[in-house]
Amino acid sequence: MITLEYVYLTKNQQKKYTFNATCVNILWMSRPIIKFVADFGPLFIFFVIYFNNENDLKVAIPPFIVATLIALIAIYFLEKRIPVVPLLSGVLITFFGGLTLYFDNKIFFYMKPTIINLLFAAFLFFGKYFTQKPLLKIFFQNAFNLEDKGWKKLNYRWIGFFLFIAILNEIVWRTQSEVFWVNFKVWGLLPISFIFAACQVPLINKYKLKQ
Repeated sequence: MITLEYVYLTKNQQKKYTFNATCVNILWMSRPIIKFVADFGPLFIFFVIYFNNENDLKVAIPPFIVATLIALIAIYFLEKRIPVVPLLSGVLITFFGGLTLYFDNKIFFYMKPTIINLLFAAFLFFGKYFTQKPLLKIFFQNAFNLEDKGWKKLNYRWIGFFLFIAILNEIVWRTQSEVFWVNFKVWGLLPISFIFAACQVPLINKYKLKQ
C-alpha cells in the first residue's frame, strides 16, 4: 500500500516523504544512545557542575533536577511511557532536591539514595502480595522468560541489593566528607550496580525457559 501511494506522489512530496522516513530511521537507530544519555546524563551533569563550582551542592542540584525532568521526557518520547523506576527516581530527586534548597539542609539530599533504595526494596517485597507474582516478572517478562522459581530468586536478590545500597549510602555520608560521598555516588554506586546486574546472568540463564 505504501509503495503504490508513493508512486503517485509529486517529486517534492517524495523528497519530503523520504526525508521524514530517514529521520525516523535515524531516531530509531539512536534509541540506545538516547536512552543511555537519558539514564546517566543527569548524574554526569550534576557531577561536572558540582566540581566546577567549588563543590557547592546547592549550585549543582537545580541543573540536576532540570536534567532529570528532561530525561523523563526523552524516555517518554522513546517508549511512549515512563517506567516505574525512573519515574519514582525523578519524583524523589525533585522532591528531596527541593527540600534541600528550601530548608538549606543537605541531609535531605544525602538521604535520597537511601530512601529510593528502601522504597524499591519495599516495592519488590510487598508487591507480590498484591500481584500474586514477583514484580520483576511483571516488569521484565518481555525481556526474558524465566521459571517462577527463577523470578522469585531474582526478586529476592534485588531486594537484598537495594537494602545493601541503602545501608552503604548511610554509612558513607555519615562517616565521610561530602566530596567523597559525591564521588562514591558517581564512581561507586554505578559500578556496583553494573557488577551486581552482571552477576545475575548465570541465574537468568539457569532458569530461562526454552522457546
